[in-house]
Amino acid sequence: MKLQGKIALITGAGSGFGAGIAKKFSEEGASVIIADINKKNAEEVAHQVNGIPIEVDVSQKHSVEIMVRQVLKQSKSVDILVNNAGITHRPAAMETVPEEEFDNIIAVNAKSVFLTSHYLIPHFKNKKSGIILNIASTAGISPRPNLTWYNASKGWMITATKSMAVELAPVGIRVNAINPVAGETPLLKSFMGEDTPEMRKKFLATIPLGRFSMPVDIGNTATFLCSEEASMITGVAIEVDGGRCI
Repeated sequence: MKLQGKIALITGAGSGFGAGIAKKFSEEGASVIIADINKKNAEEVAHQVNGIPIEVDVSQKHSVEIMVRQVLKQSKSVDILVNNAGITHRPAAMETVPEEEFDNIIAVNAKSVFLTSHYLIPHFKNKKSGIILNIASTAGISPRPNLTWYNASKGWMITATKSMAVELAPVGIRVNAINPVAGETPLLKSFMGEDTPEMRKKFLATIPLGRFSMPVDIGNTATFLCSEEASMITGVAIEVDGGRCI
């Protein structure tokens, strides 16, 4: 029960890595708030983990403000924030990606971290404690071709994590990131362009351990980084990648 008594807010928790983190957190004793743009998915995961579902568009200031206000009204406090919500674009030459798609990637993958920080960091500062975990990607340190704008957004998240950690450490707030390799999530097909045995084989050939990451892998790592066992760790971006970035 590494997270006994903790209250965790997880964005994008209606599926994929976010759902995996929510399930593991719940198993470790945390009360979990399942935030997702898909209300039905949020409710399904919340039912599985005895959590609280909440609908949010993390790219929109007003939506994030309402979410944080509602969460603090219901739960009175938040101990852990997991910025997991993210999107990508299908593999394409960088100059062919439409501007509106680029804007959406930056809004969901980068601006969302700004917005959740804007509304939750004052709460963490008031209680002189808090943990922020950003779900970045190996794409931020070892980018694949034809995913340039997604790669860039995750590189931004890694740099933001380190800067946040340095600034917030003196007030008792730890900030870390996880860099998963491509995983068995709804985004996998978008990363690959098409989900075929041939494309899977091509992707797996770049991962020494020979498999995609799983939500449970990310949930296990997230639990450690958000527990007291990691109380001396801040500003890291740990690869959970089967050796891909070696």
